[in-house]
Formats: sequence, C-alpha cells, structure tokens
Amino acid sequence: VQLQASGGGLVQAGGSLRLSCAASGRTNSSYIMGWFRRAPGKEREFVSSISRSTRSTYYADSVKGRFTISRDNAKNTMYLQMNSLKPEDTAVYYCAASSDLWITSNTKFDYWGQETLVTVSS
Repeated sequence: VQLQASGGGLVQAGGSLRLSCAASGRTNSSYIMGWFRRAPGKEREFVSSISRSTRSTYYADSVKGRFTISRDNAKNTMYLQMNSLKPEDTAVYYCAASSDLWITSNTKFDYWGQETLVTVSS
C-alpha cells in the first residue's frame, strides 16, 4: 500500500485543519490506519489510530478532545480533523498502515506515507 498525506499548512492557534491520507495499491480497508507526528527536535510520536471497521479509535492524551480520526474505506482515505490547534501541535504529520489483526494501543505500523507539515502560530 502507498500512502500520501495532505492538508497541512499554516494556521493560527485556536484554528482548525483537516489532514487526509489517500491510500493506493491494496485497499486501505485491509489495514488499521494511524497518524503520527514529529515536532522539531523531538522523536516521532503516536497521534491517533482507527480500526478497519472504524469502531475503535485511540488518541494520544495530548490531542484527546481536540482531534478526531475517521476513515472512508470506499474512498481509501483516512482523515484527521484537528481543532483548537496549539503551537505545540506544530510538526510534520505522517499517516501509516498496520497489518496487525487487532487494534490496540501498541499497534505496530508497517507502512509509512509522505509527511505533511502543520505549523501553528501563536
């Protein structure tokens, strides 16, 4: 599967952005999907994940209540709606896919897409 993230940009604190992740090749309904990010000078960190059926989702504590993950398997696309953005959300965001059978908080991701940059100004 090939993954391409898009939707990043520059936004003021308190604003919103919606990221998209388009999958090609094997359909994304075959995978658990997730978002990660890497802030300047920091390690990559988990943001959110969603099961194949969309019934289960996980979020990092830092984004709970502000970010919402979703997917449209018919369109082979995953989304991350980001509201109430903070300067500390500034990072490159990656989408990823996992072949694991079940989604957990420790799901391992096998495939990684191109990043999209999100910059939140104060």
